[in-house]
Amino acid sequence: MNTWQMQEAKARLSEVVKLAELDGPQDITLHGRSVAVVLSRAAYQRLSGQRASLTDFMQASPLHGLEDELPFERNDSLTRDIGF
Repeated sequence: MNTWQMQEAKARLSEVVKLAELDGPQDITLHGRSVAVVLSRAAYQRLSGQRASLTDFMQASPLHGLEDELPFERNDSLTRDIGF
């Protein structure tokens, strides 16, 4: 984890945020004491337990909105016997 002094983190905030996304959490110190951590959105959601709903997941699918264009073929073969 990279450590940044508060003053430097303020001056280079965009770099701190990019590094949080690429390299992981970024530690912010004030007077030599760790006071904050900058996380990527993905890391925050993992840690906080926030998950997308099933509806959000389905709407994010590349197949969303293609209901009339998708050919779903049904297998009309007879069932088979299974021994128990």
